[in-house]
Amino acid sequence: MHLGGELLTIGVLFVIAYVLGRLGKVIGLPAIPIYMIVGLIASPHTPWIGLNVESHTIELIATFGLILLLFNLGLEFDQEEFYGNAGKLLVSGGTYVAINMGVGFAFGFSLGWGTREALIIAGMTATSSSAIVTKLLIELRRLANDETPMILGVTVIEDVFIAIYLAIVSVVLSGDTNAWAVVGKLALAFGFLIVMFTLARFAGKWVSKIFATRDDELFTVLFFGLAVMFGGIGDLLGVTDAIGAFVIGLLCGATRYRDRIEQLALPMRDVFAAFFFVNFGLGLDLSTFGEVLWPVLGAIGMTVVLNAVAGQLVARMNGFNVQQGINTAVILVNRGEFALILATLSAAAGLEARITAFAGLYVLVMAILGPLLAVNSDRIGRLVVRPARLARLRSRLGGRRAVAAAAAAEAAEAVAESDAADAAARRAERDRQFAEEFALVEAAGREERENEPSEAASEPLPAERPERPVRQRDPEY
Repeated sequence: MHLGGELLTIGVLFVIAYVLGRLGKVIGLPAIPIYMIVGLIASPHTPWIGLNVESHTIELIATFGLILLLFNLGLEFDQEEFYGNAGKLLVSGGTYVAINMGVGFAFGFSLGWGTREALIIAGMTATSSSAIVTKLLIELRRLANDETPMILGVTVIEDVFIAIYLAIVSVVLSGDTNAWAVVGKLALAFGFLIVMFTLARFAGKWVSKIFATRDDELFTVLFFGLAVMFGGIGDLLGVTDAIGAFVIGLLCGATRYRDRIEQLALPMRDVFAAFFFVNFGLGLDLSTFGEVLWPVLGAIGMTVVLNAVAGQLVARMNGFNVQQGINTAVILVNRGEFALILATLSAAAGLEARITAFAGLYVLVMAILGPLLAVNSDRIGRLVVRPARLARLRSRLGGRRAVAAAAAAEAAEAVAESDAADAAARRAERDRQFAEEFALVEAAGREERENEPSEAASEPLPAERPERPVRQRDPEY
């Protein structure tokens, strides 16, 4: 078997991925869209590049990438955070997922591609990329922000939702129409999840004994073997290899070797996941993007609006302000690996062919748009919060002016009443003083009149006048 040409091509592609990745870092782009573009460059559907690679060449390595993505997702699942704040996390994360899932399902139906396709599209638009979210929180230095524990709590609930959702989707995509067969597969899937979650919760110290070796090589071989083995078990049970990898990662995360496993697994995940994203890009065809352009634009607009609403709602539920709600929305708006995983499952199940193009273009745009929004969240906050704050201040100022005017009127009325009262008091005082003076004058006059008779009695009385004779009238007169 001569693979020199394929190996050379793949090596060149990954060098190109390195160069593009370095350029992407300058503007804050994550690696996922870079790897997809590299796969698109080497796709058989773009022969003008001259670097064609058949998908089956790296398909098995890409499957390892998918398994390690879900294994690390389970490994990083914070069980103590989940069980310690289950009620609060379920309300916050459940609200976020329910809003996005419900509207996303309606949107999928509106496309007219079918019920199963609508379920896949709803899953693509409902959940964030935990890898991109965590990476952005670290790179933007927001781990110490007050809203960051809430954001991580939402991603924890999303991880649980993904596990349950994949179990349901695997049964739906099986195409089985027998009701009892469907019920049996669902019961098997949920039973598998319950058993593994229970082991992860209570059997961590016993599982730790399996990893009791100081040899890093053997240690790495063990957890990688467990991840691949449980991926196969999950696929054989009908719950997909992704679920099998997730639950064994969950169990490994419950051991006391979690940090050591994570330290060794992360570089492996990054390398194999690059193959997964490149392989997905190999299946994309630029000529099909035109067929899904309007659905993708509609999904992008819907995702941004729903995240803005859900981010504010979840922030308010946890006592945060508008700016912190914006920070939450622009971080959680990022979509990535889970949408591509669903698209891969959809293609394997023979669903609508346009779903692959839809997922590819949707993730390409969202993986670029999301980080740009996150970097500029403070500017968005100033554009949104400042006008609203000014309107509130103006409203409050207008109210305060009305209150001040009313208070001034009341004060003037009170002053007027006070002045009237003072004037009345002054008049009363003057009347009182006048009455007192008048009383004194009257008293003095009375006393003077009482003394006058005694003085008149001492003087001689005048002599009586004689009567004048009556003169007779002349009769003729």
